[in-house]
Amino acid sequence: MISKRNRLLALLIFASVVLDQASKILIRNYIDRYQSISLIGEYFTLTNVENPGAFLGMGSDLSPSLKLVLLLILPVIVLGIVMYKLFTETTLDKWSTIGFASIIGGGIANMLDRFRFGSVTDFLHIDFGGVFRTGIFNVADMFVSAGLIILILVGFKKKPQKETTES
Repeated sequence: MISKRNRLLALLIFASVVLDQASKILIRNYIDRYQSISLIGEYFTLTNVENPGAFLGMGSDLSPSLKLVLLLILPVIVLGIVMYKLFTETTLDKWSTIGFASIIGGGIANMLDRFRFGSVTDFLHIDFGGVFRTGIFNVADMFVSAGLIILILVGFKKKPQKETTES
C-alpha cells in the first residue's frame, strides 16, 4: 500500500511535469522560434528559444560526449537518488519535502526535453528595466527555483541544536 504522503509527492512531481510540458507544447505550436510576444509591455515577454545547455545556456558549448555525461547521465542519476531518498526517508519536514519534490518535478520535465529534442524549450522572460532581469526560462525552471528557495528558507528557519557537554 502506498502511503498518503508518497501519493501526494507523486502527484506534485507529476503535476509539475505536466504543467511544464503542456506550456512547452503550446509555445512550440503557437510561437515561432525566436519570436517574442509581449504580455505586459517589455516587462514580461514570451520568446521561444531552444537551450542546448543547462541553466542560462551553461554548458551549451561542451563536446557532445561531455554534454551526454553532464546534461543527461549525471542528472538522471542524481534525480534518481534524490527521488529514492525522498520517497523512502519519511523524517523530512513538510516544506523540505515539497521543496525536493518541486526540484525533482522540474528536473524530470527538463530532462524529458533533453531526451526528446536534445535541448530544453525556454520561453519566459522578465525585464523590469535593468532593476530586475532574468534570462529566458520555463515552468520547470520555476519549480526548481521555488524548490531551492523553499529549502533555503527552511534551512534558515531551523534552529541549531544545542550541544550537550558532559563533565
